[in-house]
Amino acid sequence: MSDTATAVRVYLARVRTSLADLPASEVEEILEDVRPHLAELESELGPGARVEAMIERLGTPESYAAELRAAGGYPPASEPGEAKKTRAKQGLARPRIALWGLVLSAVAAGLVAFLAGVSLDPDMLLGLGWPAPVFVISIVLLLRDGVGSVMALPEMKWLSTTVARAREKDDTGKAIRWLGSLKPAWWLLCALALVAFGLLLMARHRQAVLLMPFLIAAGVAAVWAGQRVGGDRRLLWVVAPVSTFVIGGLLGGFGATVDLIGNRTPYQNATSYYPSTDEYGNQQLRYGGNQVENIYAFDAEGKPLTDVYLYDEQGRPISLTRYGCKAATGYREKIGEDNRFPRSQIDRSSEPFIDSQGNQAGYRSVCRENTEVPFSAAIPRATPPSSTPAPTTSVPPSSSPSAPSSTPTSPTPTK
Repeated sequence: MSDTATAVRVYLARVRTSLADLPASEVEEILEDVRPHLAELESELGPGARVEAMIERLGTPESYAAELRAAGGYPPASEPGEAKKTRAKQGLARPRIALWGLVLSAVAAGLVAFLAGVSLDPDMLLGLGWPAPVFVISIVLLLRDGVGSVMALPEMKWLSTTVARAREKDDTGKAIRWLGSLKPAWWLLCALALVAFGLLLMARHRQAVLLMPFLIAAGVAAVWAGQRVGGDRRLLWVVAPVSTFVIGGLLGGFGATVDLIGNRTPYQNATSYYPSTDEYGNQQLRYGGNQVENIYAFDAEGKPLTDVYLYDEQGRPISLTRYGCKAATGYREKIGEDNRFPRSQIDRSSEPFIDSQGNQAGYRSVCRENTEVPFSAAIPRATPPSSTPAPTTSVPPSSSPSAPSSTPTSPTPTK
């Protein structure tokens, strides 16, 4: 056994001792992040290096452990009593709100992504606005009190103890270490899945191109934070919502694919329509593979018709979901389903929000129902059938029969 390996073990043992007041599972994850750096240092120092050489490069194990504490947001080891008094004074309310605010926001992000993936409707992503206030409050409390108060909660201690016991077992320990080795691949998969999710929405709705910068930014943030979350637990507030969003989007996209394959038939052509269900469970009308939400009818003079009721060849009403504006949020919502056309177009836009003092306080989404026909139709005129008489064929004189003579013929006298 080489001296360098012994020096590394001694250095790690002193770092572990300095972190002994933290949960066991947290210490193990911190040391797992430290080991690759020490292995690189080992190759630089070469054979015969001792603990003193490592201290010259990294500082004492105690100071190195203090840096790890600061990076992870843990309380200093030199003030355990003061930290306990501070936590006792503050109580568990604020750390618990920070923790469960993260949990609820992550679950909500996964559900919204699932619904958007199933319906392939980018408007569903606007549902992320509902858990946003809870997520903001959670981050504010995290930055104010630090991640150490969250990790000191009884539920987090129970989780850390459970994970530490699982690591000690052979089967579960191997599984946990194997899953840990897949972390870099998972964060890369998250980035690729977010971009693919945006492209899938763009294929169905052109306005989804506005989501691409946000999805790309979320993917970059996941790759960056995922590599550092072991040393800084505050980054959990980045990687957890992104991970659940990706999982929900993958499950929803898989469900949409299965539904699309199940609704298609081998004899389908570009001009047929086939039913599928929208997010409310109602049938959709499709033409040429695209969803049809409105139908406009015109008379022979090109005048648009209103209150037209559609039925198929078997007398069944072609009923679709009817949408209207939701006054509380400025987005569209279901108001029923029927077979009356045309429908009102739902136009959404943003307008400045003016407070009571007359100052602009931001923007708000506005929804309007437009009943105008967005285009005009040129109806082709029907051509009446031709009344030209059938052509006659002329017979040459040489082949025409002889006309009867106009001179009377004398009868032959009989005897």
